[in-house]
Amino acid sequence: MDPMTLVMLVAMIAIFYFMLIRPENKRKKETEKMRSELAVGDVITTIGGIVGTICAVKENAIVIETGADRVRIEFSKWAVSSKGAQTTDSNN
Repeated sequence: MDPMTLVMLVAMIAIFYFMLIRPENKRKKETEKMRSELAVGDVITTIGGIVGTICAVKENAIVIETGADRVRIEFSKWAVSSKGAQTTDSNN
């Protein structure tokens, strides 16, 4: 194998690692940390788009209240997409 080809192959693998794999692992760690730090009173958005306020935290689940009618729904922690309500401003 030509040394220049080997250098190019190693460079491509390094670029692939730093551009794709490393950022994805970092994102997973941040999401896992956010899910482990959920507390009563936090406003969350689930992966299905349901927005609610946490009213109970269990080991692997959370219970949220949605809307003014105070409906309570239990979700697995992995279903939490983000902390804080996702807003869409359609007036622009």
